[in-house]
Amino acid sequence: MIHHADDLDRGDDDHPDAGGPSKSSRKRQMQALQDLGAELVALSAERLKKVPMPESLLEAVRDAQRFTQHEARRRQMQYIGRLMRNVDPEPIRAQLDIFNGLSREEVARQHRLERLRTDFLEDEKLIGRIAERWPGADLQHLRVLRRNALREREQGKPPRAFRELFRVLRDLEQGALGGAEDDDLQDTEHP
Repeated sequence: MIHHADDLDRGDDDHPDAGGPSKSSRKRQMQALQDLGAELVALSAERLKKVPMPESLLEAVRDAQRFTQHEARRRQMQYIGRLMRNVDPEPIRAQLDIFNGLSREEVARQHRLERLRTDFLEDEKLIGRIAERWPGADLQHLRVLRRNALREREQGKPPRAFRELFRVLRDLEQGALGGAEDDDLQDTEHP
């Protein structure tokens, strides 16, 4: 078979009928894996422990977090990208989405807590159900936040207590890992 000079310049990957992904497609995939690795490097040590990944990748990420010189960090990021080629990125992406609040479960949980906060502002009797769900809750602090949030709303002030009430409820739920869902708090009927 005779090859022309322009045929030698192009690899088989550039031909549309080559059968596999194009070179550009593979480059995009590799860049996506490096970007995912960069997100891992940006995580705190506590969050990094929660991400499902092989030990070799975890060590490489920790090393990259230590590096301060630009060139060393750049080479380490490329190494992380190479390691990522042998790892299923979906569980890692799913955990990062949870951290970023993008998963459906996380969005549903946020909405459930917002409804709980709104219902609690409308009816203080809901504090009894909150106490049942989270026995360690500081009920007095919750009552104070409720009262302050209502006062802020009446006076048109910034909703500091309103936001703090949400944070407290979120922290209570996060502290109750493995407990029953708090959907039963939403099924309350107001007399």
